[in-house]
Amino acid sequence: MFQPICGYHKDDENHWVAQLSCGHFQHIRHNPPWTNRPWTQTEQGRLGMLGHELNCLKCDNGEPKDQLVLPS
Repeated sequence: MFQPICGYHKDDENHWVAQLSCGHFQHIRHNPPWTNRPWTQTEQGRLGMLGHELNCLKCDNGEPKDQLVLPS
């Protein structure tokens, strides 16, 4: 199921994660040549992709929403 990106955060390994409107998170790594997402490397690129839809396999599988855990 395709869901729009509504925000971003970094995980504990400093990788960018898209927050989807459905409440699920999805890594958006730029790892050429396998995954080519240069837009993840700049704030302007990430902001330009807000609203872009990603395929959410967690929705397809009926998984619960993800929880953002902030470091203490």
